Parts: sequence; structure tokens; C-alpha cells
Amino acid sequence: MNGLVRTRQLGRVLVATLARAPVNAFDDALIDALSPVVDRAEADPGIALLHLRSEERAFSAGADLGFMRECFATPQGPDAMTAMVGRMQRLFARIEAAGVVSLAEIGAGALGGGLELALACDLRVAAFEARLGLPEAGLGLVPGAGGTQRLTRLCGAGVARRLVLGAEVLDGAQALALGLVQWARPLAELAAWTAELAARCAAAPKAALAANKRCIAAAGDPARDGFAAERAETRALYDHPETRRRVEDFLARKAA
Repeated sequence: MNGLVRTRQLGRVLVATLARAPVNAFDDALIDALSPVVDRAEADPGIALLHLRSEERAFSAGADLGFMRECFATPQGPDAMTAMVGRMQRLFARIEAAGVVSLAEIGAGALGGGLELALACDLRVAAFEARLGLPEAGLGLVPGAGGTQRLTRLCGAGVARRLVLGAEVLDGAQALALGLVQWARPLAELAAWTAELAARCAAAPKAALAANKRCIAAAGDPARDGFAAERAETRALYDHPETRRRVEDFLARKAA
């Protein structure tokens, strides 16, 4: 646990609550706080899912405005801001590729870098009342921490153009309709519903979840043979002790 990200483990779920008041704006400190949480989730065999959430006024409102003001006030500022974007890209890429399922619970605003963090997660649940968007173009900028790339891959170029070029902000129901999130729920039900989803997903073996993530990623990579990846992952899992135990138990029940 650290001051900016509070963690607790519930069974096989590591719950990480962003706690940089007031809106979980990204700066070096928040990136430094999140990185070891991802490390822990990946390294601990008892953790199968990383559940990212917030109890602040926003899931995350993106870049820190104070830092942006400093950057615009100095000749070196643009390079410093670009370096920050690079750090966010690397953190979000680690979450996306991690050998653990990642789940974003979006109860309030997820704008700019906040939505980019959520897009890097495997699963996203939004409150109907939440606000999601990439408004950077309206400021003369680009959602450069993966926003243009992941949104296009997830929802297609048409939706990406609509949201990025139009700087459109959606509510949770609209985000669900366009495919930005997989589920939407009333805010009053969001925390309990998402916790149940996390526990259900985390009940599967961590190795199998990681293998399935890799196969899904292969489907979107033209340089990879996804069918070959499925065969290779299947063969490796047949030798995994947890897979063998679960399959043997399943077969025994069917034979009874």
C-alpha cells in the first residue's frame, strides 16, 4: 500500500483504489505508485485479477493540470510533457500485456489519460452516470498515451474518429452501446456488481487466464499466427498442475 494507491487483496483479486485527490490526475508520483501494484499482481501466484477503481471525484481526469502549466511556462516544458506521455504509455502497455486480468471500475469521470488507463484494461464496467472521453483534440493535442491506438482497435476507426476528432464525452450507457465498456450499471450498484464480476473471473487458474489473454492479443496482431498460439498454449496448459487437477476432477464428475 502507498498513499496514492490503496491496495487490498480479496481472495484472488487485488483491488487497487486510486487515491490522488481530487481527481487522480496523472503525474510521476501516481505512475510510480501504480507500477509496483502491477508488479505485485503479476508476480503473486495467488492473484489472478487486478481490479482498478477510485473513490475520488473521478476514476481519473487525465494529466495533472499543474504539471501542464509548468510545462507551458518553460522552453523545456514540451519535452518534459512528452516524457510523461511516454511513461504513461509504458505503464499502460504493461497493464495490457500483464499475465493477470485487469478490470477497470469506472464510477465517475474517465477523461483523457484516465480513459486511456481504462482502455488498457481487459475488462471495463462503467456507471451510467460516468463520463468517458478523449477531449485532447479540443485543446490542440492528441490523446497520446495510447488513446488513438487502443480506441481504434477496440471500436473501429469510425467510432475513434467520432470520439477523438469530435472530442465527444459519453455517459456509461453510450459507452456500452459503442463498445468502449463491456458492462454499464447504475452507480449505486456498481461497486458490488463489479466485485462479484472480479471474483468470478479470478476463480479461473491464473495461468489459463494469461494464456487466453495472449491468444486474444494474437488475434489482433497480423504478424502472429493466432491458431498456432492456441495450439502452443493448449499444450503448455496440459502440463500445468492446476489444469490437470481441474480437468481430472471434471472428468471424474462426468463419469460418476
